[in-house]
Amino acid sequence: MADTRLIQGRYRLLDPIGRGGMGEVWRALDESLGRRVAVKCLKPMGQQRDPSFMDVLRERFRREARVAASLQHRGVTVVHDFGEHDGVLYLVMELLEGRNLSQLLEDNERRPLPVPDVLDMAGQLAVALAYTHDQGIVHRDLKPANIMRLADGSVKICDFGIARLGHDIGFTARLTGTGIAMGTPHYMSPEQIAGGAVDHRSDLYSLGCVLYELATGAPPFDLDDAWAVLVGHRDTPAEPPRRTRPEIPEPFERVVLDLLAKDPEDRPRDASDLAKRIALARATWGAGQPLVPAWTLPGTGAEFPAQRPPGLPVWAREMTAGTAANPARWAGARPGPPLEAAALTAAWTGGPAPPPPTPGVLVDLRARHHAGLSLGRLGRWEEAGRIHREVAAERERILGSDHPDTLASRYEAAFALGRLGRHGDALGEYGRVAAGRERAFGPEHPDTLAARQETAFALSRLGRHFEAHQVYAAVLAARERTMGADHPDTLRCRHNLAFILGRLGRLEDSHRTACEVAAARERVLGPDHADTLVTRYEVGYALGRLRRWTEALDTYREVAAARERTLGPDHPDTLATRYEVNISLGRLGRSAEALTLYRALVEDRTRAQGPTDPETLRARHGLGVNLGRLGRWEEALTEAHEVSALRERVLGPDHLDTLVSRREVAVALGWLGRWTEALELYRRVARARADVLGADHPDALGSLGDEAKCLERLGRAEEAVELYRRMAEVRRRRE
Repeated sequence: MADTRLIQGRYRLLDPIGRGGMGEVWRALDESLGRRVAVKCLKPMGQQRDPSFMDVLRERFRREARVAASLQHRGVTVVHDFGEHDGVLYLVMELLEGRNLSQLLEDNERRPLPVPDVLDMAGQLAVALAYTHDQGIVHRDLKPANIMRLADGSVKICDFGIARLGHDIGFTARLTGTGIAMGTPHYMSPEQIAGGAVDHRSDLYSLGCVLYELATGAPPFDLDDAWAVLVGHRDTPAEPPRRTRPEIPEPFERVVLDLLAKDPEDRPRDASDLAKRIALARATWGAGQPLVPAWTLPGTGAEFPAQRPPGLPVWAREMTAGTAANPARWAGARPGPPLEAAALTAAWTGGPAPPPPTPGVLVDLRARHHAGLSLGRLGRWEEAGRIHREVAAERERILGSDHPDTLASRYEAAFALGRLGRHGDALGEYGRVAAGRERAFGPEHPDTLAARQETAFALSRLGRHFEAHQVYAAVLAARERTMGADHPDTLRCRHNLAFILGRLGRLEDSHRTACEVAAARERVLGPDHADTLVTRYEVGYALGRLRRWTEALDTYREVAAARERTLGPDHPDTLATRYEVNISLGRLGRSAEALTLYRALVEDRTRAQGPTDPETLRARHGLGVNLGRLGRWEEALTEAHEVSALRERVLGPDHLDTLVSRREVAVALGWLGRWTEALELYRRVARARADVLGADHPDALGSLGDEAKCLERLGRAEEAVELYRRMAEVRRRRE
């Protein structure tokens, strides 16, 4: 965006104010009105160059921007305009002159702020939240960095809608040390952590975390390990603030601790009630203590009754007509529900009973549903998804939104979205199916659990691994209670849990769980069953993460041999396991063996999948890496050049795989002493990774390190030192 100084012929970008994972904020001039504004430029990640994804993102951006622009309150940042310019989504906001609360705490060397200031800001924030909640809007990401304090002492909440947009597009602004993808865990409510329903009371919990930090200098669970922080939010009562700062008014301490209640029902009723309680706490502040100017309470506050999904309605408890489609994903046609026997009552739709449909309509819908399944088996997911959405809409009109057949079609539509890489959309659909099935069948019905398990899978694909872990754990407990520990669906859930544990950095737990599931699947399904081999593959992956490469190699070789026997030598799963064998050999320093096997794998992938398939190119990349490990740098350079060019053509210039190959070209140039050429490539990779991943992503920082080392090789030590300083500053800000 830095090269485009004028947006829509109106907003002149002057200088950057800040930069984060979701984009940049610029100080700008609105040339039409002659006023200074702030422009936030949002950039989606590289995977999302797909036109259909961008259409969805634009619509969601417009929706969230309209919500933000509708807010008109002194405690909320005003949004003036929004739109898209050269593929970049932007928000135009009022320009605030002040410091955010995170900066204020840093300026104060992480010491607590004066009690009168804390009480004043607490009151202002409660009033602002009372207003936004009265509009039916929940912030979802309240934290010190999203709250500005202006020169006149007033505070404003920023970034309404941005957190939801980030979750929708699967973007994460930070990757913590344990691999938990999220913004910052220090201000998340327990229900957010668990992936449950979030309402205004989640904002109240986050506000409690903010006020606790302002009053004591540290958030409630100030731990270095993100996992420990999240467990603290979920399980550990917060230390009363007056133990470290006795001058805090006791009523204010009670307010903060009530805000931090684990159960939303135990928190203040709403922000308006909270504002009144803070006013009383201010009144207890000792005589003679300086008070900042008072703020005005709202006349009325909104009440948000808890939205609990109802149980199975009385009229449906004995209903047996109609069954849900089987969600299992194995080959072969799946029987459809007996639509012509479905019970059509007014209760399904919540209104007057519609005229009964003719049997032919129901039969036609069933046939179209199965046509969608067949298209999916052929890999034609766009067409399959469109058919399932159309059938779902028709079934909802005729049968009602919570009818099992409607939900079956919605489930299949969600599955198609996932196969198309649209995991944010799939997550929303699975959530609706899970809620509908819980209402219709109950929370522990197999079909309800299947939908909840798919929400966990979508969360994991969006990088929201901790939330996925929470859902998987809950579903697993329910499956074990209702189906037994060795049921195939229970074992499938445990397998997924093992995978997520690895992504959370809990490598020993991941390995142990995968071994247990592999043993159970072998006992129940047999040693060569596809599910057994999938889990044994996961065991190999966990062993590699634990640096137990010899054991990983043995495991992968056994799985590769079994898959070749049962699936055939050219099956994608067989070829994927052979690739992991080669990775393990390289890690063990056996590059000569790996090189021979990589050549064979490239030949087989080229024959089975084509020369430009991403997996073929991944195998060629591995071949080039091992040529370098053997010191054959001219050959390695040639291979890296060719793979980089092919990846750029097939995947795009900023795809992460393309950047990996471009870096490999630079590595080979360096080993050949061509440091000036290597420097230019390292710089291109560094810029692209910063643009795609964010400047504070580990890979972006690693590229700056590559650039600095190259400068040292060229004798440009001062420039290298400056880069190292930049890296240290980015890491400091990230921490």
